[in-house]
Amino acid sequence: MYISEEAEKIFWRKDASQIVFDEVVGAFISVFLLPKKIEYIILAFFIFRFFDIVKPYPIRKIDEKVKGGFGVMLDDVIAAVYTNLTLQAMRFFYEVR
Repeated sequence: MYISEEAEKIFWRKDASQIVFDEVVGAFISVFLLPKKIEYIILAFFIFRFFDIVKPYPIRKIDEKVKGGFGVMLDDVIAAVYTNLTLQAMRFFYEVR
C-alpha cells in the first residue's frame, strides 16, 4: 500500500498505469491454493483482467470511494479473490467426478 501511495504522488494520478504492484499481488492471490497447471494460470489471468476491468460489486464502489494506496490495492485484491473463488468453483465442479 505504501508503494502504491508513493507512486500516485510521483505520477500525479490515482491508480496510474505505471503502478503494477497491485496487479502482481492480484496475480498471486488469483492462483493461491490452485494446482500449478498452465491452464489455471492462463484462466486466472483472463478472469482477473475481466473482474479488474468490469469491476462488479463491490469492486467499483471501492475503486470510487477508497482513496490512496489502500484503494489502489483493495480493488485488485477483491478482483483476485473473485478470480480465485471462480477457479476454485470450476475446479470443484469439473475435476471432481
